[in-house]
Amino acid sequence: MTTNPPLVQLEHPIPDQKGVNLYRTDPFLKDLLAIYLPADLVKHLEPTFDRLGALAGGKLDQLALVADKNPPTLQYRDRTGVDAQAILKHPDYVAMERLAYGEFAMAAVSHRQDVLGWKGQMPSIVKYVLFYLFVQAEFGLCCPVSMTDSLTRTLRKFGDPKLVKRYLPALTSTDLDTLAQGAMFMTEQAAGSDISATETVARPDPDHPGEWLLTGDKWFCSNPDAALAMVLARVEGDAAGIHGVSLFLLPRDLDDGSHNTYHIVRLKDKMGSRSMASGEITLQGARAWLVGERGRGMAQMADMVNNSRLSNGVRAAGLMRRAVSEATFIARNRVAFRKHLVDMPLMRRELLKLMVPTEQARTMVFQTAEALRRADAKEKDAYALARIMTPMIKFRATRDARKVAGDAMEVRGGCGYIEEWSDARIVRDAHLGSIWEGTSNIVALDVIRAIRREGSLPVLKAHLEKLLAEARPGAALRQDLAQCLERACALGETAAEKGADTLARHAATALYNVTTAIAMAWEATKSGLAARMALARLAVRYRLLPSDPLGDDRAEESAQAEAVLLG
Repeated sequence: MTTNPPLVQLEHPIPDQKGVNLYRTDPFLKDLLAIYLPADLVKHLEPTFDRLGALAGGKLDQLALVADKNPPTLQYRDRTGVDAQAILKHPDYVAMERLAYGEFAMAAVSHRQDVLGWKGQMPSIVKYVLFYLFVQAEFGLCCPVSMTDSLTRTLRKFGDPKLVKRYLPALTSTDLDTLAQGAMFMTEQAAGSDISATETVARPDPDHPGEWLLTGDKWFCSNPDAALAMVLARVEGDAAGIHGVSLFLLPRDLDDGSHNTYHIVRLKDKMGSRSMASGEITLQGARAWLVGERGRGMAQMADMVNNSRLSNGVRAAGLMRRAVSEATFIARNRVAFRKHLVDMPLMRRELLKLMVPTEQARTMVFQTAEALRRADAKEKDAYALARIMTPMIKFRATRDARKVAGDAMEVRGGCGYIEEWSDARIVRDAHLGSIWEGTSNIVALDVIRAIRREGSLPVLKAHLEKLLAEARPGAALRQDLAQCLERACALGETAAEKGADTLARHAATALYNVTTAIAMAWEATKSGLAARMALARLAVRYRLLPSDPLGDDRAEESAQAEAVLLG
């Protein structure tokens, strides 16, 4: 475990950890990597993680600050009056693209066996650790990088081999000059999350057999100038409803070098994620290729959406970690009333309340990524496990990030509300995760859908029982964890009954909290980290067991604070 810095008064009264290495100062990441990744791979990647941690706390953070204040703009014509749409990006955003797509190969690492100096395919956890560190400085760019990765995965899984062969090299390039970025154009004004109401129409191209022409409007298109986009459309004459929707691959440019027949109508003026462009698109007979089976577009797009949902959860975890890192640094180094803030009992309590959901999310990232790895390897029951864990982390971690970011900003005080610091940007960005790729109600219902359709609940319960059997939490905590597991699973079963949808959010939260509490106890046993067991105990206390609003629990909380904050 990383040793905490000494409690010293800084020369300047306003603590500023600018330039800190966010990998080295992380109290748990190295120990968790040793649990979830092979030792030789961890050793090989240590310099990469260390460099990204240094960038995230320094140069990358500064680039992100400038890019946030200088969002992209839409050029409609060139200076001669020719219709030449282009999204103009600030140079600092392009510099971040070179780091994400290039040096750290974040979109390619799951699809190539020759990146980051490693020969062979690295597990998906590596990619998510890179995202986890990168997003602590820059949130917006992580969306296009994730969509490029997810589009590549979906194309490889369902696309015609000729399309895969044609586009895979560009999609996985680490050179911006040859890279093809990806996007997904799914949302429409009328349809929203109701994909069955998709109105965009696909017609066969009479001049190019095997190709299709798409006509319609897409309302929310992030990275709208991407080289390739996955698009949902209804083939003219096909059935109404979800079973008439198909998936298409839309190129930005045609073989003759001309732009495909669609236009960006405008860019969105967003609350957060301002560095990255999101826009509205109108398709005017744009040429595209069918991906996968006709009429099964949403089933195939779901693979891309689920990958993006997990990425949303990872980004939420990273944002919380950055917020807590800032708050903890301030508390350790800010002196008020002749005391360091961290020595004040009320501040310790607040820091604990911030750390618990932050560490829950981190644990869920590792657990879900490992389940996805096993599912891709076709291990028994792994798909059902990944299928329920993915909406669980998307639902709960993204909602927790909003509160953690806001409360952490308060620790800095008035400076936290000033846009020169990272806090305000983190608060704005944190509100996005619970909206994109399905709002909270939609994703909570997807947890229940996994229980109903994939039989995921017994698989999740068996997985958690195995982790608990391997953990050594002590008799009292073991009993609490076992009882909470039984109750959460019973609630999940009830929520899956016909007419019980109103319990979906309650059940998804309970399952997430018990999953993370048990997994943290297991991690503590595997790593020997007493602080991680204390966090598991706090997760049970704060988020699973009933509390007494009139009780006095200072002694127990003080002991946990000593283990977590000062250990």
